Amino acid sequence: MSEQKENGNENPAPRSRSRQNSLRDYRPYVLLGVAVIAVAAVILAAGFGKRDRGEPSQEAEVLAQGDVSESTEEETIDPEAIRRSLEVENQQQSEEESRRQEEESRQQEEEDKQAVVDSYANLGLVQIDAGYLNVRRTAAADGDIIGKMQSNSACEILGQEGDWYQIRSGKVEGYISAQYVLTGEEARSRALEQVALRAEVMVEDNESLNIRSAPEMDPANIVGQAVAGDRYLVQEQLDGWIRIDGGYISADYADVKLSLNEARKMDLKAMAISKYNNLLISKVTNYLNVRSSPADEGNANIIGKLPGKAAADILGEENGWYQIRSGNISGYVSADPQYVATGQEAYDLAMEAASLMAIVNTDRLNVRMEPNTDSGIWTQISKEERYPVVAQLDGWVQIELDTGDEEGGGDAAYVSTMDNYVDVRYALSEAIKFSPLEELANQQAAQRAKIVNYALQFVGNPYVWGGTSLTRGADCSGFVQSVLKNFGISVPRVSRDQARAGKAVTSSEMRPGDLVFYTNSSGTVNHVAMYIGNGQVVHASSARTGIKISTWNYRTPYRIRNVID
Repeated sequence: MSEQKENGNENPAPRSRSRQNSLRDYRPYVLLGVAVIAVAAVILAAGFGKRDRGEPSQEAEVLAQGDVSESTEEETIDPEAIRRSLEVENQQQSEEESRRQEEESRQQEEEDKQAVVDSYANLGLVQIDAGYLNVRRTAAADGDIIGKMQSNSACEILGQEGDWYQIRSGKVEGYISAQYVLTGEEARSRALEQVALRAEVMVEDNESLNIRSAPEMDPANIVGQAVAGDRYLVQEQLDGWIRIDGGYISADYADVKLSLNEARKMDLKAMAISKYNNLLISKVTNYLNVRSSPADEGNANIIGKLPGKAAADILGEENGWYQIRSGNISGYVSADPQYVATGQEAYDLAMEAASLMAIVNTDRLNVRMEPNTDSGIWTQISKEERYPVVAQLDGWVQIELDTGDEEGGGDAAYVSTMDNYVDVRYALSEAIKFSPLEELANQQAAQRAKIVNYALQFVGNPYVWGGTSLTRGADCSGFVQSVLKNFGISVPRVSRDQARAGKAVTSSEMRPGDLVFYTNSSGTVNHVAMYIGNGQVVHASSARTGIKISTWNYRTPYRIRNVID
């Protein structure tokens, strides 16, 4: 046992050294393995770091490149599609901008219209079915008419006197019947609908602005006149011209703006004179011949006659003759100052001669016995004539027809102004178309021509009821009786008896020298005229107009008689 201990005590050292030597033999391999593991760990850590930072791995990069390649092959860029897309986008933006601007413009226009209505402190708006409402100088039905207002015309109400409003509208201040005027919020609301683009005439009060049939300066295209303050709806604005209802006016003399319609001024006699640019007034007591050329060729070149105190526009002067335009007649009249007046003399004579007339603008207009549509129609009048005005009523005007040969004068004659078929204004007489009859070789025609030409010598002489004098005065039947008597032809004294003399003829058979008869409201013949050819008659009309020339159907003819052959 001890022996074993001894042997066990002697051998331990060598075994320890042997194990140490064994470890030394494996250490390089261990260190190499650790190093490999460390390097792998670093590489792995770096790879994960790249992925965390979004950096693709080599594999990912290869895959991505493959994806891009595939995508590029599948989705090629189309420039035309891009262009169309941009165009659509631009169009949408443009339309949106246009809508925005239109909305802003609409809002601005509404504000501007409201401002027009708000400019009236106490607004009145005329409401009538048709025609116009008279503006009078005083608050009375018989007050002088100084202006007129169409329906939906605006005014400033200044006060009230009974059933009349005192108003100011445009350049007119006067009175209108309150029953035809809308006021308060209802007037303001309705007025807002009536605000529109209008052209206001901007000339001096004693001047006028020509209305022309075409947008050009041509003396032949003048169709009317507008006076200061008149407002017209603008239909179109051209270069230097404004188109309105009825023609064109120069833009140089008009102010175009949003506004309401207002009253038009009745500038009495000055208004009648202002339509003539270079006024001429006939100074003769009967008629002044208008000729087709600047020479006196007897009856050969007479184309019309200018009544006494009638007006014309001077277009030029040539060798002692004035070239004129008067009504629908253009020609020449003598420039001798004993026959015609110009300048201040003409203006003064025109102021004396201008009178209130009803000027018809339709072919035929009904004449009634009373100022209402229930009254009977007893005749019709023609647009070829100007009829003296006796009185003006709202919606009606009383005119003077022939006095006839009845004691006490003719019947009352009323025409409606509600349909705008008649214009009531101060006016001057103008030239009438006329050609003397030639005394032909045919005996009957020659006789008739002599009778007519003889009758025409007395045009301009006075009308006198019951008279038979061709120079001092005659009534209608006295005039034709005296003319025919000069040629040995006898007819009864009064027109109703003359209408039974001779033989009846139709209008298509009518010849110069035949007698044309007219009736009063009860259908009784009370007036006679002599046909002179060219659709005209000569007759002793009334104390106001004397012996004159008219169209043969200036009122409705009743009967035609041949008392010559």
